[in-house]
Amino acid sequence: MILFDTHAHLHLPEFDADRAEVLARARTAGVHGFLTVGIDAEDSAKAVALAEAAPDVWAAVGIHPHEAAGADEAALETVRRLALGSARVVAIGETGLDYYRNLSPRSAQLEAFRRQLALARELGRPVVVHCREAHADVLGMLREERVGEVGGIMHCFSGDAAAARSCLDLGLGISLAGPVTYPNARKLPEVVRAVPLEWLLVETDCPFLPPQPYRGKRNEPAWMVHTAGQVAAFKGVSFAELAVRLTENARRLLRLPPAE
Repeated sequence: MILFDTHAHLHLPEFDADRAEVLARARTAGVHGFLTVGIDAEDSAKAVALAEAAPDVWAAVGIHPHEAAGADEAALETVRRLALGSARVVAIGETGLDYYRNLSPRSAQLEAFRRQLALARELGRPVVVHCREAHADVLGMLREERVGEVGGIMHCFSGDAAAARSCLDLGLGISLAGPVTYPNARKLPEVVRAVPLEWLLVETDCPFLPPQPYRGKRNEPAWMVHTAGQVAAFKGVSFAELAVRLTENARRLLRLPPAE
């Protein structure tokens, strides 16, 4: 049973002391594919470096909405250069909108999101989309910027079933993280049941959002089996069947070769 972690931040300092051990535990647990995701230009370069050092790690490069105030021409050009400079870069992101924390002005978030969606179309790369308390604006921007031409992944999906269906109409997969295991995740069971199996994915968002058994601890990919297990239960399929489909979905949406 092989799983693919479609959204991790394995290059962050939280893993500097034991990154090799974290990856080894994940592989032992059945996780044999990882997308490590940049949050600004400098961080994206670290994501690429890690992906180039590990055969089962790929990178996404982009500017998170929290960092959008710094998405000037130089930063965006660095993201573009990183995407063009390494075959290990398979997606643009993490980009999107976050109206929950509003750590960058909304105008800056919208502009950075638009610019990165345009870059994804230019380069023919899928996008990794962050959305928190901003579903209407995110969906509107995705339609305006023709995300269907490249597809991608709605990371750590937090909307309802109607929003999920709108994402599917745009050619985006729905990725579930640790919150799907939380007792108060009332909307997510309905989302899992509403989304066709071929459009579901799982992720850690590590070191953030650990699944319920590890709340309060640094998250890591080995624990994604709990997330996948909960998704399988909500979907009414076996863990083995779900694992196969999730990995196929990740590789299809990220345009990777089939697992050997």
